[in-house]
Amino acid sequence: MTFISRYVTVAGRRLHVKSRTAPGVPWVLLHGLAVSHRYLMPTARALPGPVHAPDLPGFGRSAAPRRVLGPREHAAVIAAWMDAEGMRGARLLGGSYGCQVAAELAIARPDLVSLLVLAGPTADPAAGSARHVLRLLRDLPTEDPRQLPVVTAGALAAGPRRILGTLRAAVRHRMEDRLPLVTAPILLLRGRRDPIAPDAWTSHLATVAGCRSITLAGAHNVVTTAGPRVAAAATAFAAEATPEKISETDQKA
Repeated sequence: MTFISRYVTVAGRRLHVKSRTAPGVPWVLLHGLAVSHRYLMPTARALPGPVHAPDLPGFGRSAAPRRVLGPREHAAVIAAWMDAEGMRGARLLGGSYGCQVAAELAIARPDLVSLLVLAGPTADPAAGSARHVLRLLRDLPTEDPRQLPVVTAGALAAGPRRILGTLRAAVRHRMEDRLPLVTAPILLLRGRRDPIAPDAWTSHLATVAGCRSITLAGAHNVVTTAGPRVAAAATAFAAEATPEKISETDQKA
């Protein structure tokens, strides 16, 4: 089945959502900083069942609020949209900054979330805003250059003020403190060449959250460059997940 674009108004905000309807438990995909639903589509197309990829407020085709929103505020908007859709027990898949939004959504509204798959989670506290920018620059040469139009379009749509403000909010957010509060099962993914979510950081998150971490070949944007493999890992995890958190030895793939 094909994906369609639609616009919905929730909590006074106009959101753009790319969706594919089908029977089954829905997947909700949340994008990272300075991009949009477009960079999630290689993973979205490879996932089974219904899939929804909203553009966060101020990004992609969604309307821009006057002020910059942080992870909890973005999560509240997505929760309001899910309520309007009558969506419960969805499977969340976040990429980069979208992981922080997904975690906050799962904490605030556990009724909406059955599991989390977090790819390239930010923000490593070992790097402040300036070092995160340097890590982004280090990541660029390792990424597939075919991503450039998607990343450029996303950055132009968001604008520098919103990008930098969201980056500051991401760095202030303490994922290592928040993720242990999630009650749904969690799977962490990272690219082997990812300088933004390095192995030490994702391993620490896996330890404090009591969850599994899998390393895939590739760089930071594995949801774009390794969509079928991300979808396969997420689908396998969903098939085995239980209501309790899964705790396993860190795996490498």
